[in-house]
Amino acid sequence: MSTKTLQNISDDSISYRDGRYSGLLRPFLYLTDLSLIIVGASYFFDKSFDLLTYGIFIGICWIIVSMQFGFYQIHRNTNLITLIARLAKQTVFFGFIVFAFFGYYYQLNRDSLFIFQYIGATMALIACIKVTIFFTLRNYRKVLGGNLRRIAILGANKETENLKNFFEKRPDYGYRTKNLFDVKNSFHIKEFTDWVIENNIDEIFCSVKELSNEQLLELTDFADNNLRTLKFLPDPDQVLSKQLHYEYYGTTPIISLREIPLDDPINKVAKRAFDVLFSLIVIIGVLSWLIPIIAIIIKLESKGPVFFKQARNGLDYQEFICYKFRSMVPNKTAHLHQVTRGDHRITKIGKFLRKTSIDELPQFFNVLLGDMSVVGPRPHMVSHTHMYAERIDKFMVRHFVKPGITGLAQVSGFRGEVETEEDIIGRVRNDIYYIENWSTQMDLNIIFKTVANVFMGEEKAY
Repeated sequence: MSTKTLQNISDDSISYRDGRYSGLLRPFLYLTDLSLIIVGASYFFDKSFDLLTYGIFIGICWIIVSMQFGFYQIHRNTNLITLIARLAKQTVFFGFIVFAFFGYYYQLNRDSLFIFQYIGATMALIACIKVTIFFTLRNYRKVLGGNLRRIAILGANKETENLKNFFEKRPDYGYRTKNLFDVKNSFHIKEFTDWVIENNIDEIFCSVKELSNEQLLELTDFADNNLRTLKFLPDPDQVLSKQLHYEYYGTTPIISLREIPLDDPINKVAKRAFDVLFSLIVIIGVLSWLIPIIAIIIKLESKGPVFFKQARNGLDYQEFICYKFRSMVPNKTAHLHQVTRGDHRITKIGKFLRKTSIDELPQFFNVLLGDMSVVGPRPHMVSHTHMYAERIDKFMVRHFVKPGITGLAQVSGFRGEVETEEDIIGRVRNDIYYIENWSTQMDLNIIFKTVANVFMGEEKAY
């Protein structure tokens, strides 16, 4: 990756991701809908009704059903018919859930007609809000020009022309075509990627049949390393893999290269809620009494601060200050050179702290502040991030999510010092797998493995 590219990543990646739909909209809709359900119940049913039990039951069931049917998965290319179909499905299953509740609590003895009225009124209000927001967002993009995505289209053919015309006729989708490139005459990937950076392009749509495999690989690497979204127009004459993600813009099929689960606001909120809860437990239950003890020991052995602070790169390549217990004597090379086996800079207490990973515990304050997550790709010092971004393919993909205190790479044998090229390649490979396959279950497994490794010991924990 060129120096110019590196200099532009921080600003460009932020502007690129700002173009997405609001991450707060989906959680807001969840809260609004659940509030209407509970307020409606308090209005329709008398004071003897157990509103707390009903609210907990219906809230859990509503979230499970809505996630199963994609009730809140409404994107800029979702049409009104799809929205209405999901509303109908949600209404039917909401009815089943409500009647299941009254069937279990039969002593409440509510008239069926009255329950139907409650279901109908509640879902009518939810439908009105959902449809209103749907059209408001479309008009916001069409009339006011907000929430826009700047795109480039590669390949001049019938399919790309149809896509370009579709975006021009449907400004409510919020896509603005900056250019359509004919790749047959004097087209160079390097010139195109420089143009993408200079023009802050958010998404690249490319026709598969117009580009060679080498060009597609170059584009894929560029998109990964520069936090751009790359989508493909498939060759209609070829059989396509069923593992890729399909979506339609009008009648034009599009394939997305990479789906990131944590781009979903609900997944993001769930992970953030877990991070806050887990970090509070550690800070209150462990660090509240451990910090004074460690601080005294560190101060008794060597002069210098208790905490070691270092700039590192996190989500969207933004820098933040990472906290650790100081495990080395103060030195001018701490921000440049990684700790090596038998490093003379490490103090006696530092050896113990690093061996047990206790030195990492202050990073739970970073988690609470929102700079880090409990689980995610480990952040590197800024100087190393620049070096690896230039040398290691797809290294920048790690910055699509928040960095973590521990991660899949760390529990898979790729922690600590990078001694060979294979160490950092293996770390990136595991981090990308984590990003593309994230789940709460995976986070819990990594945490359990991390704790187990602390007690069993690790060869590279030095």
